[in-house]
Amino acid sequence: MTNINHDRLFKELITTFFVEFLELFFPDILEYLDRNSITFIEQELFTDLTKGDKKILDVVAFAKFREQNYSFLIHLENQASNQTDFNRRMFRYFCSLFLKYYRPIYPIALLSYDSPKRAYRDNFVVELPQFSVLNFNYKLVQLNRLDWKNFINQKTPVAAALMSKMQIATEDRPRVKAECLRLLVTLEFDPARMQLISGFVDTYLQLNQQEEQIFKLS
Repeated sequence: MTNINHDRLFKELITTFFVEFLELFFPDILEYLDRNSITFIEQELFTDLTKGDKKILDVVAFAKFREQNYSFLIHLENQASNQTDFNRRMFRYFCSLFLKYYRPIYPIALLSYDSPKRAYRDNFVVELPQFSVLNFNYKLVQLNRLDWKNFINQKTPVAAALMSKMQIATEDRPRVKAECLRLLVTLEFDPARMQLISGFVDTYLQLNQQEEQIFKLS
């Protein structure tokens, strides 16, 4: 897929349905998060001094602990291509945010690439002989290892959109698109949010002519 701004598409989806994303994948955080306190940092810039690269982090949100006047950060990074050192970058992003805001951080990696499908690690470790210096852990959602069938009954816009990037057998592609859009209709959103989700599905689940015919009969 060329000329697709993956970061923008995922950022728009996640920020629009942020609480729904957490409900679907990380419901534990909602036990102590004040949902009404969430605000997003629009331009959090990370500068890699070793390479000279600059990167705007995908999603960084401030949130307060429930019934407390103390905030923490939620950092979500979407990765649309396989990179062997991504876990190291997650740690460097964490360090940059922690040094700037000095707040607890809940780090999340959303892996949205199609291949490889082997499990990616969810930590970054620094060790010496007989001495573990660092074990940095982060939450991980690897879409290509999730079976879309396990999300078909989830009444949430995030499931309706992200099923299009999950593990799908070739013969199931028309059905998955039909189920995504069928779920979307049941949610009864306003036109803008309906368009956001349907556009996301259309982008990532493009059917060939034969599949399109099957989809229309679904």
